[in-house]
Amino acid sequence: QRGLMVAPVVANLGPLETLTLTPNPDEVEEVFTLPLAHLLREENQGYTHFRTAGRYGYTLPVFLNGPHKVWGLTAIITELTLELLLPDGY
Repeated sequence: QRGLMVAPVVANLGPLETLTLTPNPDEVEEVFTLPLAHLLREENQGYTHFRTAGRYGYTLPVFLNGPHKVWGLTAIITELTLELLLPDGY
């Protein structure tokens, strides 16, 4: 989709057990968390390769082995965030 703008926000919200989240059900099916240590393990990191009409290919990150596969724009934002937070560790 053209003209799409996304503004990721990184914040410390305190203990997760004390939060009451009310996401928009039209946009969010489920909320889950993954520990930073999980995202940093190489066995949980991968890439998905795409081809369009057999010619153009591109690669996107994917995070595996959690309650869900994290892919698409969420994985791109996660990867960029890890690169910013841990430039020597990711």
